Amino acid sequence: MPRAPAGARAVLLSALLCRLAAAAGNPGLPTAVNITWSSVNFKTILKWQPKPSGYFYTVEIHGETSDTKKKCIMTTETECDVTDALRNVKETYTAHVLSVKSLVEDNFEEPLFASSEKFTPYNQTIIGKPKIQNHTQEDSKLNVVFQDPLTPYLFPNGSFQSVRDIFKHDLEYKLYYWKDQSSGKKDATTKSHTFDVSVDNKNNYCFYVQGIIPSRRENRNGQESMVLCTTVERTALDEYGAEVFIIIAVVAIAVIALAIILAVILCKRNKAKTAREKEPLNGV
Repeated sequence: MPRAPAGARAVLLSALLCRLAAAAGNPGLPTAVNITWSSVNFKTILKWQPKPSGYFYTVEIHGETSDTKKKCIMTTETECDVTDALRNVKETYTAHVLSVKSLVEDNFEEPLFASSEKFTPYNQTIIGKPKIQNHTQEDSKLNVVFQDPLTPYLFPNGSFQSVRDIFKHDLEYKLYYWKDQSSGKKDATTKSHTFDVSVDNKNNYCFYVQGIIPSRRENRNGQESMVLCTTVERTALDEYGAEVFIIIAVVAIAVIALAIILAVILCKRNKAKTAREKEPLNGV
């Protein structure tokens, strides 16, 4: 069997060495551990450990249907904002955190890397705190108006998309409210930006609003808004209520009774006076 030319043997040897180098990677470099996704309102940060010493990290985002995107290239940090790489929020992604030994990339070496768990922004991002815009308590009605949390993603006109713009009818909000200094909570649900609930007009109420994704199995409940309390202005009559009415009733009854007693006394005196005036005439 004829031997291959020397040039061909050199090419084959070079290809074999490349494959061996790729398989060997960067021996001795640590790979990332404890890789986690942290995502609120679709702003997503990838975090990992340890802090590198003498090497760097590069993050690759692999989507099930999209092209691989590189983020935080040659970084010495242990977190990376990957929000821009996850714009298709319903796609499932995996992150590779590459350990790279120098700023000059060697095309003949495949860096070692560690993989994250799969992440789907639409199913796993946490709904942030709604912002309470206005609240009033008039008579027996508590009215609360709130604003959707905003995402980092923009509309073509440059305005920020809200979580409602992305989740649409999958998003609901719950209002939790209770009498001030009481532990018994009630709740109401809406798909709009407003709550109108019936309350006791003699009490102050405290409340907060929370986003809900009922279709989720995990991370259904979002972050709670700031707790606010209403203040009902009370008159002296509202404050002391029954006591004031009882006192008024007692005074009224006493006045009426006194008037009756005085009327009876005056009536008897008049009768006695009339009788005395008639006595001399009877004796004549």
